[in-house]
Amino acid sequence: MTENSSASSGGTGLPASIEAAWGLRERPVKGPKPGLTLDRIVAAAVSVAAAEGLPAVSMGRVAKELGASTMSLYRYVSAKEELYVLMQEAAMGAPEPLAALEEGAGWREGLRQWAWAQRRMFRRNLWSLRIPIAGPPVSPHSVAWWEQGLQVLEGSGLREGDKISVILLVSGFVRNEALLMSDIAAAVAAKGASAEEVMAQWERTVQRLIDPVRHPALSRLLSSGAMGEPDEPDYDFVFGLERVLDGVEVLIERGVDQ
Repeated sequence: MTENSSASSGGTGLPASIEAAWGLRERPVKGPKPGLTLDRIVAAAVSVAAAEGLPAVSMGRVAKELGASTMSLYRYVSAKEELYVLMQEAAMGAPEPLAALEEGAGWREGLRQWAWAQRRMFRRNLWSLRIPIAGPPVSPHSVAWWEQGLQVLEGSGLREGDKISVILLVSGFVRNEALLMSDIAAAVAAKGASAEEVMAQWERTVQRLIDPVRHPALSRLLSSGAMGEPDEPDYDFVFGLERVLDGVEVLIERGVDQ
């Protein structure tokens, strides 16, 4: 049994590296290469992901960055998927304090601030959006984000199960919007043109392809000129988030009425 076995005296069933993040066991400090630590491994992996994207991260590449052997890393982290969890934990950090919670501003303002804080976190670490979601949160910071979101919904009247559904709904919207904007920005950058130029080219192309009889709604949209109108910064995020919160408000009001 290695130090990274999921069996542990704490009985959590988590890998040793994740238990170390919770402070349930000491992080290994003596390795084949002096100075190699779990924190250094995670930092090197994050550095590679930030510079070259998540696909560039491998145990071999991280070991090379550290000047260590690949096998030496397995004494600290047992698999790349486990490393991903630790990288995401480092990227997320602890959630920002929410003024809405301190001021008792209510669930809607609280969720709004919570969503914006998540968006800022993702935009600082776009590579983290590529990490597959393998299940509910198990690392300290990810659990803390959920805890904060649930605290926002205290007093809303929602059932506990519905609270977590709301958390998943809002965080899913934030994650999807950040991923979409990241993909669009990357595509625009690859074309070597401005976003306005790319959109104008798209309009010209689609106008040549569509048939007003077969595509009446799209024809009306393009004829309106709405696609070429400049949006306020973050307009789509604000629009989408507020509509999500509108739906949550209806759910809460319906629950109260019942």
